[in-house]
Amino acid sequence: MDVIHSVSALRERLQREPNNVFVPTMGNLHAGHIQLINIAKPRAACTVVSIFVNRLQFGPKEDFDKYPRTLEKDCTKLREAGVDVVFVPDESEIYPEPQTYVIEPSDLQHILDGAVRPGHFRGVATVVLKLFNMVSPHSAIFGKKDYQQCLVLTNMVRQLALPIELILAETVRAEDGLALSSRNRYLSPDERREAPHLYGILCKARDQLATGARDYQRIELDVMAELAHRGWKPDYISIRRQSDLRPPVNGETAMVVLAAARLGGTRLIDNVEVNI
Repeated sequence: MDVIHSVSALRERLQREPNNVFVPTMGNLHAGHIQLINIAKPRAACTVVSIFVNRLQFGPKEDFDKYPRTLEKDCTKLREAGVDVVFVPDESEIYPEPQTYVIEPSDLQHILDGAVRPGHFRGVATVVLKLFNMVSPHSAIFGKKDYQQCLVLTNMVRQLALPIELILAETVRAEDGLALSSRNRYLSPDERREAPHLYGILCKARDQLATGARDYQRIELDVMAELAHRGWKPDYISIRRQSDLRPPVNGETAMVVLAAARLGGTRLIDNVEVNI
């Protein structure tokens, strides 16, 4: 496994490969990341993983400085998973000058998580496009836990005619249902025991939709109140169309229930799809 820190060295290394598949990460890897790698490996001769904590997608009061950085442990896991190339650039390598050219993901960046985290999806789309240009993969793997991010990037690839196939992987969960996330390590023991209730609330809303309930606002308010009663501080729980994250219309058959909520000092996101 080659660990590479510069764009020039990365491009030189990848010139030897007939094709590659790419898994971008911010590090602090867990079983969810490894599952993405397992999906990636059969798809190309070379599997590339990046580790880069992207300042551009963090707000001024968010956890950029304390975001867990565990490079040595990450490289051990990646080596065991059979990764070929790990790209670990410094910030100056990705942003050698102020990034004045950015990707604006239309109105999708302003709803749901984008409304709570202004500029977040601009930062995500911009760094992912830069990484795509550096790695030149024929396909890239992303997890559905970040559902809105997946839609932002899918639209970017389509509208900019990028020659890259995006593969969206199902969320990997702990045995108690909690979606795996690097931020789960912020949870105290008591909070960790409570955290799976976020998934439980989403499943409750999904089951109501699956049995014919269509008062979307009532479902959202009821499950949000139940979560708040348990001590959470919900940012939103919202039922949307899978295709564009707009409110569903009558006769909708493909929906997704999305949630973001704080438990103590930790903000967790999750979602469940509903196909009727």
